[in-house]
Amino acid sequence: MRYEKITPIVIQSVSMKVTPVVLCGGSGSRLWPLSRSGFPKQFLVLSGSESLFQQTLRRILPVESPEFQLSTPLIVTNEEHRFLALEQFRELDCGEAVFLLEPEGRNTAPALTLAALQAVEDGQDSLLVVMPADQTIKNDQAFLESLQKCLSAAQNGDILTMGVKPTRPETGFGYIKRVANSIGKYGEYVVETFTEKPNLELAKLYMDGGDHAWNSGIFVVKASKWLQLLQVFRPDIKKAADLAWQSRVIDQKFIRPSKDLFGQIPSESIDYAVMEKCPGSEFGVRMVPLDAGWNDLGAWESVWLTADKDASGNVTQGDTFVVNTENSLVFASSRLVSLVGVRDLVVVETPDAVLVAHRESSQEVKKVVQNLESDGKRYEHLLHRKVQRPWGWYDSLEEADNFKVKRILVNAGASLSLQKHAHRAEHWIVVRGVAEVTCGDKRFTLVQNQSTYIPVGELHRLTNTGNTPLEMIEVQSGTYLGEDDIVRVEDNYGRVQAEGDAP
Repeated sequence: MRYEKITPIVIQSVSMKVTPVVLCGGSGSRLWPLSRSGFPKQFLVLSGSESLFQQTLRRILPVESPEFQLSTPLIVTNEEHRFLALEQFRELDCGEAVFLLEPEGRNTAPALTLAALQAVEDGQDSLLVVMPADQTIKNDQAFLESLQKCLSAAQNGDILTMGVKPTRPETGFGYIKRVANSIGKYGEYVVETFTEKPNLELAKLYMDGGDHAWNSGIFVVKASKWLQLLQVFRPDIKKAADLAWQSRVIDQKFIRPSKDLFGQIPSESIDYAVMEKCPGSEFGVRMVPLDAGWNDLGAWESVWLTADKDASGNVTQGDTFVVNTENSLVFASSRLVSLVGVRDLVVVETPDAVLVAHRESSQEVKKVVQNLESDGKRYEHLLHRKVQRPWGWYDSLEEADNFKVKRILVNAGASLSLQKHAHRAEHWIVVRGVAEVTCGDKRFTLVQNQSTYIPVGELHRLTNTGNTPLEMIEVQSGTYLGEDDIVRVEDNYGRVQAEGDAP
């Protein structure tokens, strides 16, 4: 994707901190098999060269003003995805960020509460710009203009949200109804009601009536205001979140609330917990229209709707070839995928799974993921064949009874944990680069075409001491080859406590 220069937005207001809050939890199961719980949709590159998470952050960075301070972004993500988020943020080369780690998913209201508690830590009351990381916006300049209106209007204490003019009777989105003729100083409207995902008949009425907008899920609210509203409408969430926050642990760039206490927070969305309760109460909610090519990428149908299409209405990515095919979406990851004489299909290929679905049934892909979860012996809903790790990645090439073959890449200067396995031995062969190997009380170097053997139960470690990537082939042999057969003794990435995790 080529990024055009965006004109910075100047906020004409009193000096105030503005803090981006990026919510990037969730699993994105409707975009399976590309999105998986170990690598969910917000970290996927669905178009261009940057992930949805990276696009979300980049969207707000041009905001600037001598009267107004853009504060360090707060990124709320799952503990499991911390290194994905950290690496993708590093690739943006846009300064620092604070990462708030959820031990488990508890929906968006607890996630926003963590951000609000962090934002008031220094005694200042920052305006939070709350943005889900799984959306696409085609016109960033138009987004910034709507954001300017939200920021200006939010300083009096109201919650501001962005409402998108419907372009179709969509049943997968929430809706906002505005009070007619209630336009304010900054082009904002008073919100009358919020409605969750209506049926098709209602969605058509909402679209034709002109007073309803899609709920973008983007909010602007003072940190203290959110905490006040939560205390009024959901004091149980507020109390439980406070307790988890008070027991937090700060680990370099990561802030971790108490795992046990966080798990006791009721799971609830921002809309259900607070937003839907505000209209008609003493607390104001206002909506600024957003006309910027917004879409929530909740299913493959949405991806098709927002993507650039060929003359036959097809969206293709990767090594694809289509003949006499119309209005279809084709993603190929590792091989040639061809479609002939079909229409309205979604075909998504990955090295270990292929999805074929009618485009209009793409919301039902979640049922495939649910079946894989309930099976108990399948892993295709959890991880891709190629798995990212903080030190690099591994690709599981082949597996059968008593053996598994992996291709491993270790980044320059990176190191795996000092670890051992109870059920498997490993054979390492260096393909390129230089490997420093620790095996028991021995430490030695391997170069291209050299190999070594790691016995069952032996403490071992692999380190890339060179300036270029280290690539190896690993052959595992044993009675059990699961990724949870690992005990870490030392680790550069804070995973010693996580016995039973994948490497």
